[in-house]
Order: sequence, then structure tokens, then C-alpha cells
Amino acid sequence: MDKMSKFEKKYEWVGDVNSYKEPESNEYSVKYNEPNRDYDAEYIATKEDIETFPDLQNGPSSLIQGSPVEIQQVGIHNFKLPLKYKTRDNGNIELETKVTGTVSLEAHKKGINMSRIMRSFYEYKNDTFSINKLPEILNAYQDKLKTFDSKIALKFSYPIVKKSLRSDNEGYQYYNVTLEGDLNKEGELKKYIHFDFVYSSACPCSYELAEYARKYRNKATVSHSQRSVARVSIEFDEMVWIEELQEMCDRALNTETQVVVKREDEMAFAELNGSYLKFVEDAARLLYEQLIADKRITDFRVICSHQESLHSHDAISVITSPNSQFCVDVSHETWSSLIHIS
Repeated sequence: MDKMSKFEKKYEWVGDVNSYKEPESNEYSVKYNEPNRDYDAEYIATKEDIETFPDLQNGPSSLIQGSPVEIQQVGIHNFKLPLKYKTRDNGNIELETKVTGTVSLEAHKKGINMSRIMRSFYEYKNDTFSINKLPEILNAYQDKLKTFDSKIALKFSYPIVKKSLRSDNEGYQYYNVTLEGDLNKEGELKKYIHFDFVYSSACPCSYELAEYARKYRNKATVSHSQRSVARVSIEFDEMVWIEELQEMCDRALNTETQVVVKREDEMAFAELNGSYLKFVEDAARLLYEQLIADKRITDFRVICSHQESLHSHDAISVITSPNSQFCVDVSHETWSSLIHIS
């Protein structure tokens, strides 16, 4: 048999209009009218129309695919809008915010009405936000979606004016912040702030080796330092301002990266790094010391990443408060996210 004969063409190529043939009808054929493909810009759905629309999310449990079990979180992630936030000095600032909103889903329910999460949130779009606004929104989620647990997270970049170290200059330092609220079925509310602080870490070992080479071998040396990130997560009852978290981190580490720098500022920064040498273990403990002293903070976790200039890997550490509910296991993706992007 010819090698190609087994692949003999059995039907016409339908992309070729001229060669296309309508197949013959048979007992299984279903005739239907070709739909009108003209968009109807004049149509307005009436209340009566909407009541007849299919609504699969609220369908019977027989529509559930897979195991009919409870889902702990379902919702929407990363919808954006500008929100106004209250500052510590009683001012307001408007920031682009990325919102994540989720609720729980009972085992017998097919799904949730996801648009209600966004629509519920938009009812507050003209309000001024702080962490204390979240309980009101979480209660609205539970009421409108008829659920028991609700969570919300607001992620934004928060500007604080920082003065230069020695010159008469100042500039905006931006901090990655997430405000998070969690309201469970027992009505227990938990409030969190996640705050990224970017600083320089000069290696104590490298400094001593550099000094040794200079002193005993007359060699010009530069000890290594690197941009580093601490992600501070706190749970609290009484209000803790973002500005206060920044100040705690600055008191602990003393070597925050700078905004506007002239030569005298660069010299000052070099002196600061020499005065506050730190391993990644030191950074974690210094931050612990600040956080544990604030009685408003009921729980915390600090994860530090020193993005080494000597090594081709990062140095990392994790520390939590005593009896913490925060997980000490940090995913690879979380470590990889500790990169400061301007």
C-alpha cells in the first residue's frame, strides 16, 4: 500500500469557501436560526427582564462540580481605584489602591455573586480610609453576600517626606503597605498592617576584614553592603499609624535608604553604615526589640532579606512575637517579593 494512501483526504477543507458543501441532513441534525449579530445599543434591561436572566451562582446544590464542601475564601483580587487615607497629622492623601476581597462559601452553595464584593466596596469610595474603616466594609460583605467569614486587603504605596542627612533637601520616600481585615463567623475582628522598610546593611565581618587588610597590608578596601528589605507584619487593637511603624523601623536599623543625596549626605550615609553594622540576624532582633515594647501590638512577624552584594544569593531571617499566630514558614514566592521597586 502506498504510504500516503492511509492518509487519504476524507472531507473538504471548510476554510475554502468555494469548495465547502453543506452536509446532508439526517435524524440527528438540529436546525436553528442564525442569531442577529448586530449589537443593540438601545436595549435596556428591565427589572422583569433581569429576574428572568440565568443565575448559576445561586443555583441548586446539584449544580456543584466536585466535592460539595466549604470553601474558605473566594472572591476577587487586584481591582484598583483611588482611595483617600487619613494621615497621622489629621490630613488626607489619595493613593491608587489594589483591593482583594474574599468571603467564605458554605458547602451547599454553588457560588457567590462576585460583583457584589466590588459594588459593596464602591459604596465607600468617597470615604476617608484608615484601618478602622475595614470592619464596616467587612460587615457589609457578610450581609450582602449572606456569608460568615470575610476578608479584605488594601495594598498601596504610602509617601512620607524624608529630610536628607546633612544637606538642606528633602524628598518623598515610598513604602509598600497593606492594610488587612479579617472578620470571622464568631464576629471576631483581626486587623493587620504589613509594612516594607528598605535599608542598607553593611556586613560586620566584611568591615573587619577590610580594616585588617588596610591596617596590616596597606591595601585599599571597601567592605560590602547591600540594599535590604524588612517586611513587618503586625496585629493590633489600638490604632498604630503607618508613620509610627516607619519610625520604629528607623530607630531599630538607622540606615534607611535615602531620597535626595548630595556629597555631604553620601558621606553621612557611609558613616551611618560604619556605625550600625548588621547581619540579617541582627536586623531581625533589633526590629523585635522595637515591636515587643509597643503594647498596642498584640502579635507580629518580621522577615528580613539582605540582597547580598558579595554573594549570588540572599541572606534571610524570620522572627515572631512569643506565641505568635503568624506562620514562621515563608514561601519562596514571598522571599522573592522582597524587592524594592521604585
